[in-house]
Amino acid sequence: MDKPSLHQQQDALTRYLRDPEHCAPPVEMDAARVEVYRDLVFNNLSLLLSGTFPVLVRILGDEDWRSLMRIFLRDYRARTPKFGEIAREFVEFLAAEPQGLSERDWPPFMVELAHYEWVEMALQQSDDEPLPASNAGLLLERPLRVSPLAWPLAYGWPVHLVGPDYRPDAAPEQPTLLLVRRSEDWSVKFSELSPLAWRLLQRIAEFPLLNGGAQLDGLAVEAGAAGSTAFRENGLALLRQMHAEGVLGILA
Repeated sequence: MDKPSLHQQQDALTRYLRDPEHCAPPVEMDAARVEVYRDLVFNNLSLLLSGTFPVLVRILGDEDWRSLMRIFLRDYRARTPKFGEIAREFVEFLAAEPQGLSERDWPPFMVELAHYEWVEMALQQSDDEPLPASNAGLLLERPLRVSPLAWPLAYGWPVHLVGPDYRPDAAPEQPTLLLVRRSEDWSVKFSELSPLAWRLLQRIAEFPLLNGGAQLDGLAVEAGAAGSTAFRENGLALLRQMHAEGVLGILA
């Protein structure tokens, strides 16, 4: 029998490291040595991701977390060489609902919880800059923009409440609306948004040329409160609050 080529040996090693339960190690490689490589690859991946998804790890428990890591390592082909981006690709892997995940039942909120936990790391590592200082007195007269370091998010599950002691079986009727933002000290803050506040941020992204006053007027029409002085005053107060927190600013 011909001696395996280097490529064949590397291919056999890679397949074994990804799926040692179903693939044999290279025949000419020392068994003890290849098992060391196997454990290093798996444990490093698990350690890398567990730091980003601590709540998910606690909910799943060690056995199910290791099973999930084994499926991810076996079935996924990463598109990035950067360790810091593996967590994002892990979330994308879960969201794609690959066939391998059907091997067992997982918490129905797992995908959204993973995304929620990933957001914190993503904002901490983001290269985006905070919005420049601007005059709050111009909020109604000038177009607005949302900070790239402030993310309005909508989930079907109450991901900010999910934990080992709270594992809902059914999603509530109303979505969970959250604002996640990175503050000046680089800490990531999470807060709940009212439907109107969430819609306001969404409108600013949808209609970037409208000034703040027109945004509030459009929001009032959507809410069935057109012409309401109280609605406009409350909306202006919300704009000022978000401006003070660096969530939105004035478009240059």
